[in-house]
Amino acid sequence: MYEKFLKRFVDFVLALTALLVLLPFLLPICVLLLLTGEHEVFYLQKRVGCKNKDFKVWKFATMLKDSPNIGAGSITLRDDPRVFPVGKFLRKTKINELPQVINVLIGNMSIVGPRPLMEVDFAKFSDDVQAVVYNTNPGITGIGSIIFRDEEKWMSDVDGDPHDFDKKYIAPYKGALELWYQENISIWTDVKIIFCTAWVILFSESYLPYRIFDGLPEKPDALG
Repeated sequence: MYEKFLKRFVDFVLALTALLVLLPFLLPICVLLLLTGEHEVFYLQKRVGCKNKDFKVWKFATMLKDSPNIGAGSITLRDDPRVFPVGKFLRKTKINELPQVINVLIGNMSIVGPRPLMEVDFAKFSDDVQAVVYNTNPGITGIGSIIFRDEEKWMSDVDGDPHDFDKKYIAPYKGALELWYQENISIWTDVKIIFCTAWVILFSESYLPYRIFDGLPEKPDALG
């Protein structure tokens, strides 16, 4: 019942409220982006969505438009030269994700759900994960977003090809986390994820997720 009806209703109400409340804060950011970088405010990128169908995710423009085709491709590193100075702040604080409330209003994203991935990163999942990970809408935040909140730092510390490290260690763990979410979807799980998202933004080194969520997959030793 929650997944089919209440979750969509809650998503719409929260997204509309957030948009109205944040509008005075978002407008100055839009002006700042127009005056810096490539003078683009939003970046719409194709991602894998519900039932593995493509959709366009909304984000504030923080990187060069051609970033997926240059440098590290779909992987963003700490101090990545493709990221604009203003973009570094927006990405660190996750403000760059806020335009995704538009996706929630449209109905192709939820407040909480699996991370929406580019096709190249989705392909790193095993077949069994690909088959079920997007049984629900992807989310602005989620258990994967919380655990991998500082993924850029992890990838920057890799000794070798970050894409190989991603495929060998990060993608399998992301997949396990998202499978855990699919098995534990409830309004209480979503409430805890929203709270935990705010908490780890303020306290980035916190281990709170592993304390308040039962049965989370164990983190691989390679991820520290």
